[in-house]
Amino acid sequence: MFLRSLALTLCLAVPAGAEDLANQLFGAKALPTLQDPMPIGSYAKGCGAGMMELPESGDTWQAMRLSRNRHYGQPDLVQFLMDLSATARDIGFGKGLYIGDMSQPRGGPMTSGHASHQIGLDADIWFLPPASLSLTESEREDISSIPVRSADQKSVTDNWTSVHRELLKQAALDPRVDRIFVAAAVKIEICKTAKKKDKKWLQKIRPVAGHDTHFHVRLKCPKGARLCETQTPTVADLSNGGDGCDDTLMWWVTDYLNPPKDTGEKPKDEEQPKKKGPRKFTMADLPDQCQAVLDAD
Repeated sequence: MFLRSLALTLCLAVPAGAEDLANQLFGAKALPTLQDPMPIGSYAKGCGAGMMELPESGDTWQAMRLSRNRHYGQPDLVQFLMDLSATARDIGFGKGLYIGDMSQPRGGPMTSGHASHQIGLDADIWFLPPASLSLTESEREDISSIPVRSADQKSVTDNWTSVHRELLKQAALDPRVDRIFVAAAVKIEICKTAKKKDKKWLQKIRPVAGHDTHFHVRLKCPKGARLCETQTPTVADLSNGGDGCDDTLMWWVTDYLNPPKDTGEKPKDEEQPKKKGPRKFTMADLPDQCQAVLDAD
């Protein structure tokens, strides 16, 4: 395909002086390996063997921004996105889903845009309900999603609907999902409207800076993926505020936005805001097995 050929042409050249940067080395790979599927390392420090490409279009989805060549994932992720897109259509979320960035063909750190998405178990899903699933390649480059978070970051906009909430709920209820990252305002709104008997799934919904036009789904390490590093389990004790609808949540729209001189204790979550942009990695920073992924056919 034209975009695949273009991506291959553009990716072959590694910028001078960047030969030792894993970001550049993995970004230069246009195709996945022929190895057996395996997520290697952690979500923010790893790579992926035997990745699959999400088809550019399906009955209930379209992959967006094709020129980035970031629609690869472990088989579990590709299947999950297909399944969730069918659910999205069935609950009235337009015709399905617009899928944003997943991972590079061999995973690994990216040159721009993401600190995670490195092992093929992360995907961004647009908040824009698809009105069409026949967008051209150029249209997928030009169209934008919609913000569901206000400019002051404290509340949702009129774009937010009960169908958005239901989509997040259905995603969170899927046993393959570990957690889902959203703008704090989205989590606050969901907590406001949640009924006591309908809160179990909320513990998977995690507030993170940004995420006003999409939500970020992260799957658990697949069964048998011995090289995949599992994250600290999500809190499940609802009697102790395990749904995340507590004072810690409000930190994101108070101290985070207007830090006091002494900020005090911050949320104890590995997803609290860090330095913007992807970190520059060398191969020595990654699991040893990532060199074999980089070198494989």
